[in-house]
Amino acid sequence: MLCLADLTPRIGPIRNTIWTKERGTEMSRSRHTEAQIITALKQVEAGRTTGDVAREQGVSKHTIYAWKAKYGGMEVSEAEEVKQLRDENARLKKLVAELSLDKDMLQSVIRKNSLRS
Repeated sequence: MLCLADLTPRIGPIRNTIWTKERGTEMSRSRHTEAQIITALKQVEAGRTTGDVAREQGVSKHTIYAWKAKYGGMEVSEAEEVKQLRDENARLKKLVAELSLDKDMLQSVIRKNSLRS
C-alpha cells in the first residue's frame, strides 16, 4: 500500500547540492576553495596528521586523500588554471553536442524533403 510520503518528491537542500543526471543522486559541492585545499594538503605534507587537518577543515580523512589525488603537488595558480580549463572543456563539449544535434536534425529534414521530391 502506498502512503503519501512515498509519492512526495524528495527535496534536498538547494545550496551545496548537485543532482547527477545519471543516477538521480546528489553530491555535495565543495565549500572549500582551491587555495584552502592546497593549504590543507601542504599541512599534511609538512607532517601534521591527516585526521587533525581533516577535523580542522570539517571534512573526513577520505576527503583529504581525494584532494591529494586531485590536487597533490599543485600550487594555487595551477589548480585555478586547471579549474578554468575544465570549465572551458565542459562548455566546448556542450557546444559540440548541441551542434551535432542541430546537424543531425537538419540532415533528417533534408532526407525527408529529398524523398518527397
